[in-house]
Amino acid sequence: MTIANSKQLSLDWKVIGFMAFLHVGALFALLPSNFNWAAIGIATFLHWVTGGLGITLGLHRLVTHRSFETPKWLEYFLIFCGSLACQGGPIEWVGMHRLHHLHSDTESDPHDSNQGFWWSHMGWMLYQQPIKAEIPRYTKDIGNDPVYQFFQKNFIQVQVALGVLLFLLGGWPFVVWGVFARVVSVFHCTWFVNSATHKFGYQTYESGDHSKNCWWVALVTYGEGWHNNHHAFQHSARHGLKWWEIDLTWMTVRSLQTLGLATKVKLVNL
Repeated sequence: MTIANSKQLSLDWKVIGFMAFLHVGALFALLPSNFNWAAIGIATFLHWVTGGLGITLGLHRLVTHRSFETPKWLEYFLIFCGSLACQGGPIEWVGMHRLHHLHSDTESDPHDSNQGFWWSHMGWMLYQQPIKAEIPRYTKDIGNDPVYQFFQKNFIQVQVALGVLLFLLGGWPFVVWGVFARVVSVFHCTWFVNSATHKFGYQTYESGDHSKNCWWVALVTYGEGWHNNHHAFQHSARHGLKWWEIDLTWMTVRSLQTLGLATKVKLVNL
């Protein structure tokens, strides 16, 4: 798909409306009446639960790349956390990411970085993507799992339930910070992996695309910013391969391994 062709795609107004709703809701965090340290603490904790455990550890390293194995109950818990990130259902998330790796930085890449920073960051999501029809083909390992199907269909309802719980615990400040501000923050942190790490940083390995290692993206995504390493060795559970490339998610995998909850951990022999 060329830049010209991307302009011929139909806008996805449901996604546009959803994104606008969440971003406007996040702006209410700027109101003094919604500021309190407990709410910020809740948002910070949920950022790690949904972005770190859910997206980075669960949907990405565990399910998409199968870089390690866990008991099924733990896998389902991590999928639950990932669904709370509100980045679509887990089946679609995994399928689109596998397609990204298959076509990285080519016309068939859903968020091809050759089309510019905005496109790879979030512009691509605002259009109806025909490549989504390929998702079932690349998610046969999870597509028929009833737990995955439940969260695929109900990730918004699950988010609403969390919002109700937060409201009961701390009123609107907890909702504004724990849902809206946190979801939008995790959105953009995750999207920087698609955009910034294909534009800024350094390449250690030949990966056949524009992927780069970017320290500040690694900082806000629990280690995902070591993206060139990841594209060069997709199935490695460890992304930070140099001693200075701090990878908090790899530390989590090691902790699970020590507890006997992560097995068959795949690593790169350098």
